[in-house]
Amino acid sequence: MKLPIYIYGHPVLREMGQDITPEYEGLQQLIADMWETMYFSEGIGLAAPQIGRAIRLFVIDADPMKEDFPECAGLKQTFINARIIERSEETLSENEGCLSIPGINERVTRPSTITIEYLDADFQPHRETYSGFAARVIQHEYDHIEGILFIDQIATIRKQLIKGKLTNLAKGKVSAHYRVVTAPQKRR
Repeated sequence: MKLPIYIYGHPVLREMGQDITPEYEGLQQLIADMWETMYFSEGIGLAAPQIGRAIRLFVIDADPMKEDFPECAGLKQTFINARIIERSEETLSENEGCLSIPGINERVTRPSTITIEYLDADFQPHRETYSGFAARVIQHEYDHIEGILFIDQIATIRKQLIKGKLTNLAKGKVSAHYRVVTAPQKRR
């Protein structure tokens, strides 16, 4: 089932995700729904907070990026209870966008290599190192489960330049080809 994407300004996007167990109710269906939602929304990653759940779960399929970024070949994985345990001092800058912040793309500097520990959809443990654009995609989704958005990583001057767009998103003025949930509006 295609789930709606929660948009910038919704409080769930700022919550710290909680660890889950294999007993988390409806987990396998939730994971299947997240894959379907991600593909329908034309994303390469989707984190649980983006569908209204403050849990440590995200899915990534960066394989479509392999032509430009060979390190993304075969990167299709479910990440549960992930923890980045190491980040390189070396950084890379690239443009990023987000399904929860439609219409905004900004240059973000991130560590070029990370090591991450996580459980897969079968709750099997993994410890893997990723570099380049693959590391970027994982860090972007990982930030979601930490309550961080990519716009938190950009220069102050750039934040000022997109402030109006962000305000409009927070007020529910959004255009996307997928279903969305906007922030609750305050009554006057």
